[in-house]
Amino acid sequence: MTIKGIYDGKRMTADQAVALIPHGAKIVAGLAVSFPPALAAALADRVRAGALRDATLYAMLAPAASAAAILAPDLTDRIRRISLFHGGVERANDALLASGVEPLTELLPVPFHQIPRALTEHIGVDSFITTVSPMDANGYFSLGTDTDYALAVARSGARLIVEVNPAMPYVHGDCLVHVSDVAALVEHHVPLCQIPSLPRNATDEAIGAIIAAMVEDGACLQMGIGAVPDAVCAALMGHRRLGIHTELLSPGLVSLIQAGVVDNSAKSLHPGKSVFAFAMGDQPLYDFLHDNVTLEARPVDYVNAPHIIAQNDAMLSVNATLQLDLAGACNSEFVNGRQYSGTGGQLDFVRGAYASRGGRSIIACHSTAAKGTVSRIVPWLDGPVTTPRTDTHIVVTEFGSADMKGKSLADRARALIAIAHPAFRDDLERAARERRIL
Repeated sequence: MTIKGIYDGKRMTADQAVALIPHGAKIVAGLAVSFPPALAAALADRVRAGALRDATLYAMLAPAASAAAILAPDLTDRIRRISLFHGGVERANDALLASGVEPLTELLPVPFHQIPRALTEHIGVDSFITTVSPMDANGYFSLGTDTDYALAVARSGARLIVEVNPAMPYVHGDCLVHVSDVAALVEHHVPLCQIPSLPRNATDEAIGAIIAAMVEDGACLQMGIGAVPDAVCAALMGHRRLGIHTELLSPGLVSLIQAGVVDNSAKSLHPGKSVFAFAMGDQPLYDFLHDNVTLEARPVDYVNAPHIIAQNDAMLSVNATLQLDLAGACNSEFVNGRQYSGTGGQLDFVRGAYASRGGRSIIACHSTAAKGTVSRIVPWLDGPVTTPRTDTHIVVTEFGSADMKGKSLADRARALIAIAHPAFRDDLERAARERRIL
């Protein structure tokens, strides 16, 4: 049979495609931009009609535009939802906890680079729904914006149901799946969800300038998500020969490529290529991804593996946190008594960057939260430890930087108090003395 014949034989409606998923299925959806809206809506209809029972859905950074139907509160007792990293939809739903409602979305705490193994080996997901690019002449779909855990699941033998969207860019790298491995395909042409960049303020710009001053020409970058990493990218416009090895390819990093600041010429691993696991942002970002041979998407169990990260000389990672204690431990996922995000890839890059020859790992945050009423540097964390104190390297706030390596607990406390907001320094010093750190 021809490639086109195989394609046509597997093409069906979204309702027909999700009907292939059996009762009790363990389903995983594509991350963020690749969360398939037509398949998700059809899945929600089937669950609501009682035609799919005892199923579990795993998702990560599910966008409201695509996932609202299947993550609707009225389905909480009909399909179990487990998040690999909370986004806005999960946060909004879980806010109902305040009214006494049971958690609508459970969290699976797992480092990003371990998610492919968790899904395929420990959980054993049997169905995968995701958005892909149109098929090429050889019968391959590109996973587009999201290779991350998708490649491992697609190749695991799980039931692969794809939503073919012409808006999904055809991305190069280790990110292709063949039509012969697809159980069903649905054609659905809609714009990809866009995630606008957060507006930057003076504090973001100050932190960005401090971090940019630490970056040497020829360094290899990983940037997290948010206004602070965007500010760092903006402050790097005067640099040269930078490289990219990052889990997230963001508009800020793309701007460095387009400006010629990033050319990957000094990279020790994959020279000449910007390597990433997933991408999300605006339409210009998606346009830049399409058929761009200077970019390589690779699975997250490769991109985020600390021993792979460490093979990039002069690796510099920048990630944000919500809270630090006086020893340097970071809570980057829990706020106001509730899960806010997830473990993600922060610790992957903290460890990988520090292990790189000449590498540095930076944790950045505003010194305060809640309009200046709360210090982000605290005596005790209010949530889980995302990055242990033993791993934290450099901490940056708008008041400066503090290197945790080689410092005793007392030295760490003094260094962190010095970059805390002045309004909280006396309280922090008093707390450090009460804890007998100082």
